[in-house]
Amino acid sequence: MGRLGAHVSSAGGVSKAWPRAAEIGCDAIQLFVKNASTWRAKPLAAGEVTAFRAARDATPGHGTPAPMPAVAHASYLINLASPVEENLARSRAALADELLRCSELGVDALVVHPGAHMGEGDAVGLAAIARSLDAVFADHPDITTRLLLENTAGQGTVLGSTPAHLDAILAAVDERQRLGVCLDTCHAFAAGVDLRADDGYDAFLEAIDGAVGLARVEAWHLNDSKGPLGSHKDRHASIGQGELGVAPFERLLGDERFAEIAMILETPLGDDGQGHARDLVTLRGLTPRPASEGS
Repeated sequence: MGRLGAHVSSAGGVSKAWPRAAEIGCDAIQLFVKNASTWRAKPLAAGEVTAFRAARDATPGHGTPAPMPAVAHASYLINLASPVEENLARSRAALADELLRCSELGVDALVVHPGAHMGEGDAVGLAAIARSLDAVFADHPDITTRLLLENTAGQGTVLGSTPAHLDAILAAVDERQRLGVCLDTCHAFAAGVDLRADDGYDAFLEAIDGAVGLARVEAWHLNDSKGPLGSHKDRHASIGQGELGVAPFERLLGDERFAEIAMILETPLGDDGQGHARDLVTLRGLTPRPASEGS
């Protein structure tokens, strides 16, 4: 069924994310390793690093032993394709900082949105992203955390909405072995992929396999969509309460190719803050459908 989890708050210190994840029944975790709305943050205190690692080792998942898979999400300020030199330099520095924090904490992977070309065109933007990744990797050869490029909804000039975009970035990066992919169900649907239909689901994964290889899919974001198919709107809905419904999630939960990777909810929390807990219950109540049943 995959390692089901959610993006949990790290308010008060990153180590606090672990008991919060356990409380809602996670088998995997996603968090911010710094304030996502600022470019800079204070360095991690040594005690917080120790506390984070200890909490991970001591926190079992929902019926699974510790440690849970742990991924982080990079700041939304980062634009690795920015044509503005100051913003590009800030973005590269911010990505490097987050990777270093993740590596210090022992986080498995950091998810990042590739970037937006801001009117320069797809080809120029994709090449800029690759150059940015080369610069970050070259400056920090000892980072152990994987970097996962996330597919996007394709809003405005945002890149990464198609398998071809992800392929173009990977193909142009020198150290592509350090990169993987995180796939978001809402983003794919908003970009025009009808995951509700079995043939749409199969065609999307065939395209991903042909472009970057399914072995590079190292995490999923499980989000329903408030917007209709092809809307290019990155607006998440609770599982089964949006335009996607439950069919894509039944397929994903039954797809053995993703049985051991983190599947992370980024759905609305609701007024009571329990949205992720409810969505985990919903997902575990679905009947997984193996790929052979839908092909």
